[in-house]
This record gives sequence, C-alpha cells and structure tokens, in this order.
Amino acid sequence: MPIDFLPVFLMVAVIVALSGFILTLSWLVRPDNPYPEKNRPYECGVDHVGEASAGLFKVQYFVIAILFVVFDVETMFLFPWAVVLSDMGLFGYIEMFVFIMLLLVGFIYAWVKGALEWES
Repeated sequence: MPIDFLPVFLMVAVIVALSGFILTLSWLVRPDNPYPEKNRPYECGVDHVGEASAGLFKVQYFVIAILFVVFDVETMFLFPWAVVLSDMGLFGYIEMFVFIMLLLVGFIYAWVKGALEWES
C-alpha cells in the first residue's frame, strides 16, 4: 500500500527541495541595501497621515466583488450542467432549478439590503 503513494511522496519531496533551493538562492543573490525611505510603511510616494487603524473606509467595492464571485461560481456550475442535461434527466433539471432559486433568493436579499447601490 505505501508503495502506491511513492510518486506522491517523491513529488512532495521535489517540491519542498526546489522551494527551499529557490528561497535560499534568492536570499543569497538579492541586493541588501536598506535605507530609511525604503523602510517606510508605504512606498507609493504619498506620506501617510495618522494611524492605519484610525481611518474608516467604505467596503462597497469588496461587497460588489464578493457578489460577483458568487454569481461567477454559479455560471461555472451552469455550463457543465447544460452540457449533461439530457443525461441527467428530470432530477438534474430540478436540482439545478433549486440551486438557481437559492442564488436568486441571495441576489434579491442583496438587492433589498442595498448592497448593489453604488454611493460615492
């Protein structure tokens, strides 16, 4: 039984060894020239004002992004389902209908809560 997993163990060993080699090599050849400007918290050229935890920011962009991911995953499930629909029969159709209805309920909830409203 353990001999069946030998290729997996070898692959893991090769990956660990290669990762260690690459990290060690990059540590050896990297330039080491820290200077005060480089060690600042932000390297974007804009001076930071105040503490990072003190500022409030809107999360609307992130809510929209999460909703996009949810409905993108729905689309990812719809394409294979459409390909094998004739093989699955009525059960597959009902199953996907229930799935789409659950996602529709989530979409309606997000819409009612105002998650899709973009306020500047």
